[in-house]
Amino acid sequence: MSRAGRRRRLRVLAFLSPWLAGFGLFFAYPLAATVYFSFTRYNLFTLKYVGLDNYKYLLHDDDAWTAMRNTLWLVAVLVPLRVLFGLGVAQLLTRIRRGGNLLRAVFYVPYLIPPVSATVAFVFVLNPGTGPFPVIARHLGFSLPDFFNDSAWAKPGLSLLGLWAVGDVMIILLAALLNVPRSLYEAAAIDGAGAWARFRHITLPTVSPVLAFAAVTGVIETLQYFTQAMVAGKVAAGQADLPGSQFAPGYPGGSTLTFPQWLYDEGFRQFNMGYACVLALVMFVIAMAFTLLLLRRFRAFAGEEAQ
Repeated sequence: MSRAGRRRRLRVLAFLSPWLAGFGLFFAYPLAATVYFSFTRYNLFTLKYVGLDNYKYLLHDDDAWTAMRNTLWLVAVLVPLRVLFGLGVAQLLTRIRRGGNLLRAVFYVPYLIPPVSATVAFVFVLNPGTGPFPVIARHLGFSLPDFFNDSAWAKPGLSLLGLWAVGDVMIILLAALLNVPRSLYEAAAIDGAGAWARFRHITLPTVSPVLAFAAVTGVIETLQYFTQAMVAGKVAAGQADLPGSQFAPGYPGGSTLTFPQWLYDEGFRQFNMGYACVLALVMFVIAMAFTLLLLRRFRAFAGEEAQ
């Protein structure tokens, strides 16, 4: 290689060095350490190599599989609902001529509320004994489910909470919709395309990169779902004022137990750091699989539309 070529490479590496240092320090090294500790029995004081024992234990850990099923349920239900609802609200806001700014604030402000405060308020307003919504429903002649005290309705209750705080998805989709060229809609209307055809063949392909971003980030955030499920369970169980060590996550009946909760319980309450590293690796693999699948599907969709 010529001297000029070597200089060019060194210059490129010099510009990349801050990113490479950050990647190695905050991603590569922690990932390698997690893989190493997953083969050990580590409690912050003693370290013992145990081979595949932690992985074998995962196969028989019923709580871990319950937490995984709950988390995957939230990924399969909550993420599509948030994306579709956010897209619907954003589409509605693009058509409103008066009061649009006020409605944007109404839909976005719930997202700014701290998760703990928002969850406590949400559980309170849906409480059958004291909440205003169940009282209003009874006066109207029907009753609402006991969302956070019934294991069959706890995850749908968390999904409603996620839809209420859909402002983050709504705002980025609104920005994408406002950037769709109006000339495309006008040309399609001249050709006789109806509202659904314009939405299907113009709006969706144009905003598909933003939809992919919303879906991927939604999956990653939902796989890390922790605070809302923990707080909802504690408030519904009447143990919100007790220390965390006295509360077993998952109330009612394990229905709100998520994978990050079980990882935290194993790592920082039971001090099974080696097994917690196994759980972290499982969550990392699932997140990567969902990300690659979604990117591939959205890329295929965009390619079909381009043809």
